[in-house]
Amino acid sequence: MRLSPEISIRPATLFAALLAAALLASGCGGSGGSDAPVSAATYKPDLREADPRLSQIYAQANQLLPGGYRPYLDRIDTLRGLPIVVNKWASWCGPCRREFPVFQEAAKRYGGQIAFLGVNMNDSRKDAREFMNERPLPYPSYIDDKLEISKLLPPLRGAPTTGFYSVRGNLLHVKIGEYKSAAALRADIDRYIEPL
Repeated sequence: MRLSPEISIRPATLFAALLAAALLASGCGGSGGSDAPVSAATYKPDLREADPRLSQIYAQANQLLPGGYRPYLDRIDTLRGLPIVVNKWASWCGPCRREFPVFQEAAKRYGGQIAFLGVNMNDSRKDAREFMNERPLPYPSYIDDKLEISKLLPPLRGAPTTGFYSVRGNLLHVKIGEYKSAAALRADIDRYIEPL
């Protein structure tokens, strides 16, 4: 097939067109695949046989809850009888961002038996909400602007940090640093969470 003389294609233009086609065919670029938006409902646990207090937790999916220290301690108190996993995070924290999928999946898997909560420390509301829109959580996060909750989950300014509470509401263990895999978080859940 011959091109008409009016049509001329420069080599650079041809290369750019071929590169764009190859990227689209391989799934890079565009809005498909893993870049598709998800909602907190994607990670909602099966709550059919769960304690009603867990339904209340997951009804507040992906919310930033105000009040800091007192509301957080009140929530821990109302959850007595249930194990609790608390993850302290911030949108500016690279390791926090990397481990969010681990907590999304853990909440979906164990949320019918374990209360998951977040603590958003020392963060701008706008940045925290934007990040939560990208990586929605099926549970709420308490705002910790004054680092009052962070005093309970040391180090004070360290994130990510994860706390494991007993069914009696006692802090059993604090893990400092990122969970790099779902298996690592599952191992700590098995180690520190009492079976119901």
